[in-house]
Amino acid sequence: MDNVRILASGLRFPEGPVFDEEGCLWCVEQEGEGLFCRDLDGTTMRVHTGGRPNGAAVRDGYLWFCDSGYNAIRRMAIRSKSIETVVSHIGGQPISMPNDLQFDDQGNLVFTCPGSPDGDEEGYVAVYAPNGTLEIIADGLFYPNGLVFLPETSNLLISETHRHRIWQGYWDAAGLSWENIRVWGVAGDAPDNEPIPGPDGMTVGPDGNVYVAVFGAGIIKVFTAEGEPLREIKLPGQNPSNCVFDPSGRLGLVVTETEKGNLLSIQL
Repeated sequence: MDNVRILASGLRFPEGPVFDEEGCLWCVEQEGEGLFCRDLDGTTMRVHTGGRPNGAAVRDGYLWFCDSGYNAIRRMAIRSKSIETVVSHIGGQPISMPNDLQFDDQGNLVFTCPGSPDGDEEGYVAVYAPNGTLEIIADGLFYPNGLVFLPETSNLLISETHRHRIWQGYWDAAGLSWENIRVWGVAGDAPDNEPIPGPDGMTVGPDGNVYVAVFGAGIIKVFTAEGEPLREIKLPGQNPSNCVFDPSGRLGLVVTETEKGNLLSIQL
């Protein structure tokens, strides 16, 4: 049995767990309209952002986050707490309720835009390059959600929550294209007409395996890098939204769980 510890409770739809360069743990609170931080000594603080923040990533002293309320990619300077909007439109239209985001090794920011979770419209995935280039790299997906780059392989995984599957494709960082796409794995046993349970956020562990939060199923599903299922980690709550490993190893696997509003630490 895995050792699951509650790091924080009473959070309002937590998502996007991420560690900053100082080792502090951040996550967003979608319904709390802000960011939550747990310092190394266990003290906590909140930063009000407005909107509906979602997935998050840290790079060069900034905490970048999707905001599905403002239809924007925004970022906060971690030291000053100043917030700015970086991306708000693509092709002359507001970006469609961005959900999650990841940087590649070249500084390109890839982000998912699923649209409304209650609608049946197709979503897309886009990239924002350091030179300002902004392009859609994939479309026709039903609620594209979490994403992760597989280390040392140039492969990008993207979860398609409402079809219960995870896609893999070669990521061309220079050409800004996602190629040779195939179904990599399946997470969630709902029928095709039911959107959940389905894969949400995911991360790669120090063991090289991929850890997938299955929203609605109360589990983290573990896969090999090749997409073979290994095991399931049961959680105290049905709606894990995302997960990340503590680079220092102190907190193990950190999971945001929205049913109970908890931030969890799992020692595997």
